[in-house]
Amino acid sequence: MSEMENLKNLLTKHNQQHLLRFWEKLSEDQRQDLRRDLREINIEEVCSYFDRAVKTLEECQEKLDDRMKPIPSEASGSVLKGTKEELEAYRHEGFRLISEGKVGVLLLAGGQGTRLGVTYPKGMYDIGLPSHKPLFQIQAERIRRVEELAHQHTGKRGNVTWYIMTSEQTMEPTLAFLRSHNYFGLDSANVKLFEQGMLPCFSMDGRIILDTPSRVSKAPDGNGGVYRALRDRGILDDIEKRGVTCLHAHSVDNILVKVADPVFLGYCSLKGAHIGVKVVPKAYPTEPVGVVCSVDGKYQVVEYNEITLATAERRNADGELTFSAGNICNHYFSSQFLRAFLNEHEKELQLHIAKKKIPYVDDDGMQIKPEKPNGIKIEKFIFDVIPFTDSLVVWEVLREEEFSAVKNADSAEKDCPRTARQDIINLYVSYIEKAGGKILAGPDGSVVCEISPLLSYDGEGLEEVVKGKTFTSPVHLKAPGEQQAVNGKTNGTANGAVKGVVNGTSNGVSNGVH
Repeated sequence: MSEMENLKNLLTKHNQQHLLRFWEKLSEDQRQDLRRDLREINIEEVCSYFDRAVKTLEECQEKLDDRMKPIPSEASGSVLKGTKEELEAYRHEGFRLISEGKVGVLLLAGGQGTRLGVTYPKGMYDIGLPSHKPLFQIQAERIRRVEELAHQHTGKRGNVTWYIMTSEQTMEPTLAFLRSHNYFGLDSANVKLFEQGMLPCFSMDGRIILDTPSRVSKAPDGNGGVYRALRDRGILDDIEKRGVTCLHAHSVDNILVKVADPVFLGYCSLKGAHIGVKVVPKAYPTEPVGVVCSVDGKYQVVEYNEITLATAERRNADGELTFSAGNICNHYFSSQFLRAFLNEHEKELQLHIAKKKIPYVDDDGMQIKPEKPNGIKIEKFIFDVIPFTDSLVVWEVLREEEFSAVKNADSAEKDCPRTARQDIINLYVSYIEKAGGKILAGPDGSVVCEISPLLSYDGEGLEEVVKGKTFTSPVHLKAPGEQQAVNGKTNGTANGAVKGVVNGTSNGVSNGVH
């Protein structure tokens, strides 16, 4: 039996024979395109995905209130409630892991900036700080700084490996961007890019959609596709070969993320956890974020629409929300757990449905762009791995210090460049004030402040730069030797020393100092 006959039989078996309905009209090049698309799809598996996802959607209509319990106190910690000695022990352990090369950062960077109004990868976005550093540069420089801090703390110099998951659409522009900027000072050997998987889009009745007569409509498989991609792209093999024992995973669009956070890493490590989840207290009971909790004795993230208002508003005796652990896509994984999960449970990962407006071809082969949702995209979520471990800890942090998303255009007035810029400026101002400095508003009445990650990771080492000094906005503290970066076009060259540059003048003496 020929390859074509086998393909026809396979498609017919799974009610997908319509994918070949334009075959006779296709050119040889177009036939090659369609063959390639169909070879890359495991038809039997993706059709089973559709059936599972629909079943999951039906099951998720049930509210989970009566089955939920908060995370037990022995599995949770807090940056506010931890003692000074405990926090220092966690930080020391985190620095040890970093200095021994046992830490990797897993960056989820598959998204394009469509909602931001741009056509390039979100990590290339500049939120409008004085330096005009894009998200990729800010996060790369935080890695450089925490490596230096670990070296200062332990006397050993280790590297954090930066694993960046892109999508099919963002791989090439991301790689070109990083190369053109010399990986923002990181060793290229320690920066590994890999693509997440793609899944075909389905009609509401389970038929795979054609985007053109010769191409299947596909979409990225969600941030939960990271697990299969780690295995199939050889990244987990690289992790094990390097001796990396733990990964800090986060999304690219959090401007406040503490990349390779030594306190979080150390907390998870000393607790012997396989998975750690960093959370922030919910801002209000009905905030549309998932909460980390226990359901039927298994840990998981419960979405806000899976519980009733009464449960969302439930409070403890101290007045705090009972279910307050807001998920911010910030996780710790042991590499040992990831290997075991991929060997035993990856195919059991929950699937989610998103109803979308998906372009399709009509019977004449013309592409139609629908005005209302006509199809389904299947996604996997990174947090759905949580039920597969009983070794989980939760670490609560302050939202104003560690979470501000850049998802929407400024017109949305929420999770947008303007709010993210203000949040990080507020954080930088707090660092300066804690170090004994003061900032006055500029002539326009606003306060604009930026501290290079190469100078300070989370406020450390600023006293000799700012103590006893008053600055007038705008203020930009830079590390020695660091050049002004416009749209990420120059690299900082500093090694993270604590002397700073303010408004381009060294040692904190500038036109903003009184």
